[in-house]
Amino acid sequence: MADLLEQGIILFNSGKYYEAHEIWEDLWRLTGGPLKTSYQGLIQAAVGLHHLSNLNEAGAASQLQKSIRNLEAGAAAAGGLDIEGFVQQLHGILLEMHTGVSVSPRIARLT
Repeated sequence: MADLLEQGIILFNSGKYYEAHEIWEDLWRLTGGPLKTSYQGLIQAAVGLHHLSNLNEAGAASQLQKSIRNLEAGAAAAGGLDIEGFVQQLHGILLEMHTGVSVSPRIARLT
């Protein structure tokens, strides 16, 4: 399962959001408990950024908001990932989308 998480991170950080979402869905299906919520948040972040890359800001905003809620709910179980930093990046992207003021790059990275 760690391989699926890592594969998804590599794809996500390369801007291959749809592909990352597909890998993380496989991981999500194999997982239970609070960790499943964290993985769902990662999937939603990938889908949101995929929408954003296709200029679908409404879909992006919806998915990123869901992602943030799920990542915050499952953060304690995320095992070594910088979920807090990632969530801050997602908030920055949402803020930029709503205000037009650049506060962070429109690319989030997961570490």
